Amino acid sequence: MSEEVLPQGAPTPEQIVAWMDSLSNWGRWGDDDTLGTLNLITPEKRLAAAGLTTEGRVVSCAWDIRARDMPGAVTPPQRFMLGTGLDLGTGPDSGRRGQMDEGHAGAAMEYIGMVFHGLAVTHIDALSHVFWDAQMYNGRPANLVTDWLGATTMDVRDLRDGIVTRGVLLDVARARGRNFEPSEPVMPNDLEAAEEMAGLKVASGDVLLLRTGDGVRRTTDWKNYDPHLQPGFQAACLPWLHERGVAAIGSDIAQDVRPSGYGGRLTMPIHTVGIVAMGLWLIDNCNLEQLGETCAELGRWEFQFVLGPLRMEGGTGSPANPLALF
Repeated sequence: MSEEVLPQGAPTPEQIVAWMDSLSNWGRWGDDDTLGTLNLITPEKRLAAAGLTTEGRVVSCAWDIRARDMPGAVTPPQRFMLGTGLDLGTGPDSGRRGQMDEGHAGAAMEYIGMVFHGLAVTHIDALSHVFWDAQMYNGRPANLVTDWLGATTMDVRDLRDGIVTRGVLLDVARARGRNFEPSEPVMPNDLEAAEEMAGLKVASGDVLLLRTGDGVRRTTDWKNYDPHLQPGFQAACLPWLHERGVAAIGSDIAQDVRPSGYGGRLTMPIHTVGIVAMGLWLIDNCNLEQLGETCAELGRWEFQFVLGPLRMEGGTGSPANPLALF
């Protein structure tokens, strides 16, 4: 999609840049704030969300992490086995260094390394992940993220207690009656059509999960799947998300429709305006297919949402396994 064929109702690049100020939450919760929109999740909101768990059912919203090529990964996740069950009990080096107790016992262990940012691994972005004009959320300088220490402010440990709140699935694909095409934008009217289908309204402190149906393409044509051509939020949704007071968003891939339609000037405006200006937490690359089926089966599109990241010092985000509880 080029700038000349932006959908009707799309903002201009100048409007999006202006939103860095008009949609800003800088200082809203104090100059020292590092939680951003998660401040909208109150104890009362968590208690109300707990009341949504009535069926005893849990649905994961994450993709499997595969230690091989994953389209959209910056580099494929790596797994190196340090101890295995191979040849266990057949010699002094049996079990590939996993032997214990005079050869009677063994243990498997591995080293795992990955770049979880990108378009493959389900993860949450910390507010130190994205910069605009050399600044992070709440006016902190970008140079506080260093090559030696990582994020020295607003690292993912600000989320040490996790996210527990009401989750809402806006199944825009089901509301439209078809899956969105690659690079097809989701507009505010699509969000409201999904709300109407679900019989609810996205409210302050909610986690909004957006299902475009792109997960079907991701699973049925994996080898030919191009994550750089993806449906997602068009920038026009930013004021809508701000007005509703959404605490976090998650979607099939990485939030932004790609290409954005703004060329190299604004590649991922949901990320830049959302994270830097609004302090909005983003959960990228969610698997929402089973969640969509469960919501349709139960006839309800709200649930208790739970996410806990790794408490990683200096981390600009974390792999995650978001859970929907019914």
